[in-house]
Amino acid sequence: MDALTFTFYLFSGITVLSALRVITARNPVHSALFLVLTFFSCGAIWLLLQAEFLAITLVLVYVGAVMVLFLFVVMMLDINLDGVRKGFWKNLPVAALVGAVIVIEMAAVLFNMFSRVYQADAPQLPPDFSNTAALGRLIFIDYVYPLEIAAAILLVAMVAAIALTLRSRKDAKHQDPGEQVRVRPADRLSLLKMPAESKDR
Repeated sequence: MDALTFTFYLFSGITVLSALRVITARNPVHSALFLVLTFFSCGAIWLLLQAEFLAITLVLVYVGAVMVLFLFVVMMLDINLDGVRKGFWKNLPVAALVGAVIVIEMAAVLFNMFSRVYQADAPQLPPDFSNTAALGRLIFIDYVYPLEIAAAILLVAMVAAIALTLRSRKDAKHQDPGEQVRVRPADRLSLLKMPAESKDR
């Protein structure tokens, strides 16, 4: 086994284990951190495939932006995680069986498609070939409309997550700017007239 194959299996194992911890960790913050580790491991695998731009984009976009949004939503929604996780281990055998079937089906499809493809059969690219330029040409020319639709869907999802956090909660203090603007001085300050007392007493 050469160093490249060993590195691939190493990062693949880390990716699988961290992905399992994402769904089995009891603390949502721990789940988010394991998801960060999963993204980093996938980025390392993409580096092995010489897809440097995709690896850097995965780390910068998903770890730097999407994970922050995940943590924001998890901390602001005040979800009862104990109720959500009830029955997790009871349903685990069925979920594991379904997951195994999906993995076997995907492996069969990929094996039939790529079992006879070798590295020597790959087309020889020119020395000045740029993965970033080729990917940008595909995204912003051939697939510009799907990209804009995906961006709109993500924007709607982010606005919906923020709107869910704006509901009134009894255990949280908040200010109403409308009431603050409508306040009059007489509502905040009271002047009392008291009789003056003589100092001779």
